[in-house]
Amino acid sequence: MRSIAVINQKGGVGKTTTAVNLSAGLAKAGKRVAIVDLDPQAHATLHLGIDPRSARNTTYHLLTGDAEFDGMWRTTDDGLKVAAAHLDLAAAEVELAGIVGREAILRDKLAAVAGDLDYLVIDCPPSLGLLTLNALAAVQDVFLPLQPHFLALHGLSKLMQTVGLVAHRLNDRLRMAGVVLCLYESGTRLATEVTSDVEEYFTRLRSEGPVWQHVRLFSSRIRRNIRLAEAPSFGQSIFGYDPASAGAEDYESLTSEVVSYYAGREALEQSAEPAALPAPTADQRAA
Repeated sequence: MRSIAVINQKGGVGKTTTAVNLSAGLAKAGKRVAIVDLDPQAHATLHLGIDPRSARNTTYHLLTGDAEFDGMWRTTDDGLKVAAAHLDLAAAEVELAGIVGREAILRDKLAAVAGDLDYLVIDCPPSLGLLTLNALAAVQDVFLPLQPHFLALHGLSKLMQTVGLVAHRLNDRLRMAGVVLCLYESGTRLATEVTSDVEEYFTRLRSEGPVWQHVRLFSSRIRRNIRLAEAPSFGQSIFGYDPASAGAEDYESLTSEVVSYYAGREALEQSAEPAALPAPTADQRAA
């Protein structure tokens, strides 16, 4: 299972839109996909047409109680499995304050369903608190949706520092994997300049250790598109709401790029595995 946390501590940059529509795109491509909503605003849950109040078990119950994933999945028309959020999730950080190992609760519960999925995507809250730490401790990869705007770059180094600390202390599998440019306005000087700055920043970062060595600025650009903004109010992904729109075209392109990215990563990881030791000879076994 490939597990991805979609993170940006700045709101309004396309984080939930990317988490939902990338997940739907992967499901449309025939993959077994689940999305976990860890944002107390429950926007991913609402985006997929689920009323948070109607879910008996939510990610709040998962983190603070005895709920397990097997008892909480909701399936959408896209074929996605959804672990819904609830507004009570905002209180989870306070309720878990005295719990030992609270950063690893999600990781431990995900272990039971890892074999059932090809991809798991977590929509994180726009903060770097306990909920986001649970996501980072549980996944292999981080995707960063980023608006090509000067203010969107503010705080980027803090986020990278958090990813590095979690990789060092809680999850040595964690990698910064991809950057997705959202709300993109092609042809503007600002978008071109910020894109160049982002590429330069992550190019430098790749040389600073294994956490960063596979990071990629995806070439697919998610253009500003009114259909993407309308889809949540109909409780659908962009593929269900308007599959002929520019938004659907952009997320289909991103999905293809993500699948290719992981195929390349898998080949690279397999080629990097140490060669098996030769079987001992009869003389060696006798010795």
